[in-house]
Amino acid sequence: MSSEIRDRYVFAPSAQAALPVRGTDRLFPVRRIYCVARNYAAHAVEMGADPTRELPFFFQKNPDNLVLDGLFPYPSATSDLHHEIELVVALAGGGRDIPAGRALDHIYGYAVGLDMTRRDLQNEAKQHGRPWEAGKAFEHSAPCSPLVPASEIGHPSAGRVALSVNGELRQKGDLDQLIWKVPEIIAYLSGLFELAAGDLIFTGTPSGVGPVRRGDLLEGSVEGVGTFAVRVV
Repeated sequence: MSSEIRDRYVFAPSAQAALPVRGTDRLFPVRRIYCVARNYAAHAVEMGADPTRELPFFFQKNPDNLVLDGLFPYPSATSDLHHEIELVVALAGGGRDIPAGRALDHIYGYAVGLDMTRRDLQNEAKQHGRPWEAGKAFEHSAPCSPLVPASEIGHPSAGRVALSVNGELRQKGDLDQLIWKVPEIIAYLSGLFELAAGDLIFTGTPSGVGPVRRGDLLEGSVEGVGTFAVRVV
């Protein structure tokens, strides 16, 4: 940053959050992170919700919540930290009211991500009708793999989604079990927000979410997209 630009700010601005693109030295700059809640029927049931096809709803994480080095620091203010494995969609374009039939045209690529959740804080927020940010959008709460361009793998609509903790399978599902499919998610979300290049969408988690502890090794995968591992420290 030049001294002229730097002098315009009260203090130096934060570095741009970005995801690496697998097999290259290129970076995908991250603008916003949207997350779809309860988008697998079995997970909705285990969360005590109706598994029917209700309208999708969303919460957000912050770009600087991303974890890329494989180390997840156990957060403060919780005694019930949970894992949630997800397909992540990365947008190269956006707009408002995007038709579902054109939604895939806006996708740059895909990754495997974890929506780490302070479940006790989320449950308390639910009981009082409060927002979920304290349970969802804390530091390091979005570990993510490098992106794989859709030009290389296409647009996966089926494939195993799984997470193991210390070698024990905890979560498994299939992308074809998504209640709201990726084109529908983009179409509906673009009616609520103006989407743009750099946005990430965590598409929801299958059933089997559960607690993790310091020292645990989390290994996640989405068939056709990739695998990654995170150590809780």
